Amino acid sequence: MGVAQAYLIEGDGGLVLVDAGLPHQEKVILRHVHALGRSDLQLIFITHAHLDHYGSAAALRQLTGARVAIHRADGGWMAKGETRLGLVRGWGKLMQTFLPLVELALRPKPVEADLLLEDGEDLSEYGFDAKVFHTPGHTLGSSCLIVEGRIGFVGDLLSTNGKPHSQRFFAEDWTLLNQSLIRLGELNLERMYPGHGRGTFNGRAFQQLISNDH
Repeated sequence: MGVAQAYLIEGDGGLVLVDAGLPHQEKVILRHVHALGRSDLQLIFITHAHLDHYGSAAALRQLTGARVAIHRADGGWMAKGETRLGLVRGWGKLMQTFLPLVELALRPKPVEADLLLEDGEDLSEYGFDAKVFHTPGHTLGSSCLIVEGRIGFVGDLLSTNGKPHSQRFFAEDWTLLNQSLIRLGELNLERMYPGHGRGTFNGRAFQQLISNDH
């Protein structure tokens, strides 16, 4: 998706999309949906309320009828079409400077969630074995989608842009973020898919990364 990653999951009840990229990327996503020979996008799970993750959700809902879901703690910001970067470190300060210009250029559309999720919520009614795992810190509502108890779609907790790393630029609460990374490690997941970068993490690589970063 260019700046951020989005993922399609094929379930028995239809397709599920994890994150929706920047605004105006709905055609890119639909092209991949149709390449699978599908037209049954059922659910759009947003990992957190930043415009590079919810940006095309409103357009996709209008085009497909899919429901948009996000953790309750981030629902208000997405409904306002806003992005809160929180306490910024390092190169994140550059993004903080340019964010108002990006928002002015892309004009992210506010998205009222159809589902406001809670930690541990079961999403099996959408035809796949998945639960919500609340991982606050990056934003207060940041959440992972845990599929079959062994695969995690982890949003901006992890990145493989450049050298693989955990979130180090933006957080509403850095202490909470570190605690969320530790809790995520305790799940002993087989594979984790980050919000940025094309690579993935296995459980051992994640444990080593966390021990090195912290």
